[in-house]
Amino acid sequence: SAYHPETDGQTEVINRCLESYLRCFASEQPKTWSYWVPWAEFWYNSTYHISIGKSPFEVVYGRQPPTILKFLSNETKVAAVALELSERDEALAQLKLHLLKAQQQMKKYADNKRRDLKFEVGEWVFLKLRPHRQHSVVKRINQKLAARFYGPFKII
Repeated sequence: SAYHPETDGQTEVINRCLESYLRCFASEQPKTWSYWVPWAEFWYNSTYHISIGKSPFEVVYGRQPPTILKFLSNETKVAAVALELSERDEALAQLKLHLLKAQQQMKKYADNKRRDLKFEVGEWVFLKLRPHRQHSVVKRINQKLAARFYGPFKII
């Protein structure tokens, strides 16, 4: 899991992201999740990432990802191709809707857990030790009972 530094945390983050995409795409028909994997991969790789300032596709290929154009009826004479393209357009529209909802929901949950704290010089504070990543400064025999906060420290 992502809480254990001996594992590959970045892979865990990407897996969580793709799992979230797939949950959105296949929410109405969970057994169809495998159909959505290529779309989830494309969406992830062509989405702007704040950490790198561009999409992963741009980083790897040095250009924008290809645009998926909307299919216009009577554009092809082959019925199977026309059906495939119209299903693709329908799937893309559904993807955009579900991803927008998921992004709004994730933002709402993240914002609920945040609070704006302001500290003044001279106040006393405790530092929180993050579970599974940091350990108490004093080595304890039973880590479950070890302090979760360290301090107090005076703000100078």
